[in-house]
Amino acid sequence: MASGKRARRVDNVIELKRTPVNYGFQEIKPLNFIQAEYLRAIQSNQVVFGVGSAGTGKTYIAATYAAGELFHKRVQKIILTRPNVETGRGLGFLPGTLEEKYAPYLEPFDSVFSRSLGRGFYEYALKSKDIEPKPLGFMRGSTFDDCIVLLDEAQNATRDEMKMLLSRIGKNCKMIISGDVDQSDIPESGLSDAVNRLDRIPGIEVVRFLDEDIVRSKMCKQIILAYRD
Repeated sequence: MASGKRARRVDNVIELKRTPVNYGFQEIKPLNFIQAEYLRAIQSNQVVFGVGSAGTGKTYIAATYAAGELFHKRVQKIILTRPNVETGRGLGFLPGTLEEKYAPYLEPFDSVFSRSLGRGFYEYALKSKDIEPKPLGFMRGSTFDDCIVLLDEAQNATRDEMKMLLSRIGKNCKMIISGDVDQSDIPESGLSDAVNRLDRIPGIEVVRFLDEDIVRSKMCKQIILAYRD
């Protein structure tokens, strides 16, 4: 699919369901054409942006793919991150260690990894730091080698944060960045800026999700559509 462009939908969705990608631990099953396109883009590129509506399965596809790569030892580590932006109290006001403070931000990943890897394997990977949650603000100075980096809620990353993260890419590193600019909580989203700057670079692809691609639930779709007005 051409970068930033939406391919024509065809009647092969049923066939995609019949022949899902199999990583030996749990099959990735795209639920519709655009999820299959997202998976193809992830497999074919070093940096992939999944941009669009909530409830479209962006996190599910990215996290399940990453889990399979770790399970089969094609990468050494998965790094999970998201911007430290929320409504209410910030990280500094929550009790516990940095990992404990950051845990609420990673619940979407937690459920996907638990299902795809099994709870025991997932907890072991967390303890051994084969799966490592890291706040976006703590990435400076790092180099990402032999890993997959998953950035969720990227619409809340600033331009400088996005530049800093993307410039950490090392050898055998794949970066999957997802977000919905319509849900940005900051004045100028670094996600929009990055997509505009980078979508013509070979090895980088932008996959755009629309409201019609929402699969979370019928009610979720109706609510999101209602807030478009």
